[in-house]
Amino acid sequence: MVLKTFGWSFAITVLGLAAAVVYGGWEAFGIVAILCVLEISLSFDNAVVNAGILKKMNAFWQKIFLTIGVLIAVFGMRLVFPVVIVAVSAKIGPIEAVNLALNDADRYQELVTDAHPSIAAFGGMFLLMIFLDFIFEDRDIQWLRWIERPLAKLGKVDMLSVCIALVVLLITAMTFATQAHQHGGAHVDKAQTVLISGIAGLITYLVVGGLSGYFENKLEEEEEREHEAEEAAKRSGKKVTAVQLAGKAAFFMFLYLEVLDASFSFDGVIGAFAITNDIVLMALGLGVGAMYVRSLTVYLVREGTLDDYVYLEHGAHYAIGALAVVLMVSIQYEIPEIITGGIGVALIGWSFWSSVRRNKRLAAAEGSGDKTEVPSGV
Repeated sequence: MVLKTFGWSFAITVLGLAAAVVYGGWEAFGIVAILCVLEISLSFDNAVVNAGILKKMNAFWQKIFLTIGVLIAVFGMRLVFPVVIVAVSAKIGPIEAVNLALNDADRYQELVTDAHPSIAAFGGMFLLMIFLDFIFEDRDIQWLRWIERPLAKLGKVDMLSVCIALVVLLITAMTFATQAHQHGGAHVDKAQTVLISGIAGLITYLVVGGLSGYFENKLEEEEEREHEAEEAAKRSGKKVTAVQLAGKAAFFMFLYLEVLDASFSFDGVIGAFAITNDIVLMALGLGVGAMYVRSLTVYLVREGTLDDYVYLEHGAHYAIGALAVVLMVSIQYEIPEIITGGIGVALIGWSFWSSVRRNKRLAAAEGSGDKTEVPSGV
């Protein structure tokens, strides 16, 4: 079952890593591997949401999502979108950006370096908001309780995450401006660019988050209506059958899935800029990761929900927070790519290890007849 579901993902992984070695040696191999782990981890919740919607569609539209949808996800968000970001930031055409990236690496690197403050500010604010909204939410399962409990209480203050993000942006922009003045003012104008780009990142997050929340609420309402219909059918003695969407309903659900996937892809694409500016390595790493997200979606649809490793979502969001900090710091200071990626991998690995330990404690508690929730211990 696993090989059947993830077979194509395994094959694409081998091809992607081999291409990375040919393209840039073992350092490129490491960067692509880190990007793969990053994309899979950050898109874990994406796969869960996708599975909840995909199971409502008939077999034909499920295949459409897993074929055409993959092309849109890989080539649209993971390849075209990073190029568009660079093109807009550097004020050049997308075709010129691709041409420079492939044929004039020095000039492309120069443009990306010049555009990096605006990219980092935009991405840093977007990722920081994702992390803050997660950490300020009161949730039943907590990983690092000594951090998450007090922050969940603070999260009851309205708009706290927005206020903190704006304070971080102001401090970053003012620090950048001060450093520029001390060095002759060569980059004073870019302090304003950092401020504007950061605000744009915040606005983008609020719009994307608002749309996602709207669609999720609509989905919950639909599921509630279906549940009520099923209960009514049971009471009347009728046979309950799961109706799968087809035709226009499935088409619009497919479009919604693609929009939702694009929204979830923001964190992976933006986070990738904290690891590398090379669009070839970015496309390889994120593309392979996107394949696993699709495979995981299929696995969840066929096997049910994947709740065994409950701290993985926490680890992924802490990795997002770490990447946000790295991006904001990288506006002024250069940070090695391997270290940047290693932080995220370490946090996700730690959360996985914590999940395994929790499962063992739960199994031991069940064996002794104790059904009480077992603390995380970290």
